[in-house]
Amino acid sequence: MQEALQLMIAAGASFIFLSLVFIPMEKVFPAKKEQKIMRKNWALDLCYFLGQYLLWNGLVLIALDYFGTWLDGYITVGFRQSIKSQPLWLQAIEVILLSDFLIYWGHRIQHKVEFLWRFHKVHHSAEHLDWLAAHREHPLDTIYTVGLINLPALLMGFHLEALAILVAFRGIWAIYIHSNVRLSLGPLKYLIGAPELHHWHHDIERDAGNYANISPLMDVIFGTYTCPSKEPERFGIKEDFPKNYVGQMVKPILPKQIWEKLIRKKSK
Repeated sequence: MQEALQLMIAAGASFIFLSLVFIPMEKVFPAKKEQKIMRKNWALDLCYFLGQYLLWNGLVLIALDYFGTWLDGYITVGFRQSIKSQPLWLQAIEVILLSDFLIYWGHRIQHKVEFLWRFHKVHHSAEHLDWLAAHREHPLDTIYTVGLINLPALLMGFHLEALAILVAFRGIWAIYIHSNVRLSLGPLKYLIGAPELHHWHHDIERDAGNYANISPLMDVIFGTYTCPSKEPERFGIKEDFPKNYVGQMVKPILPKQIWEKLIRKKSK
């Protein structure tokens, strides 16, 4: 009971904090000026926010912990000692570059492999982008993404506490690049990610590019960088997909035949 109360307090505090940070930014530097705070499907994305904070974040951290323990059995002590003997700044650069490389290709594969896309398209089903829409993710998709992002840190022997800090930072960054904000960075846009880049990734065309995470450098290197001067006309996906939280959680897990059978039964 006490743990549930603490989770609810933490979720409420996080919601207030993120609202106070991002809503003013979206009002002062809007990417889509006509978009309202309480726009269409706002309640659905609120369900995703609450689901992440009250249900799934703990599952993600447990999965990450088990993944790290499993890796420990395959990584030699000598390897990790050689890594830790390097200067801290060099370790940080290695982690960032390797992480961005892995998540770039892992993300790009999500758009190509149907099994991965069935979970990832939950995130892309959002037809409006803002700080709240960033939370629209299937938990299994989150585990895949968080595992890839933190794989270099796990291989190098970073403690779970350090990983929690990395997860929190990338979480804030993910919220920022989904926010309804457009800020010109000039030439820095080739080194530092921005909402204008990720918005084009959410274009209704499934392979619109911009798969990188913190820095767009990988997109520049591998030819998937795009940054038009305007916002995409439409976000979302072209496929038929449930419009409610439970449906979006369940459909990716079930085989197509079982899902269609459930839909037929429901329609009778």
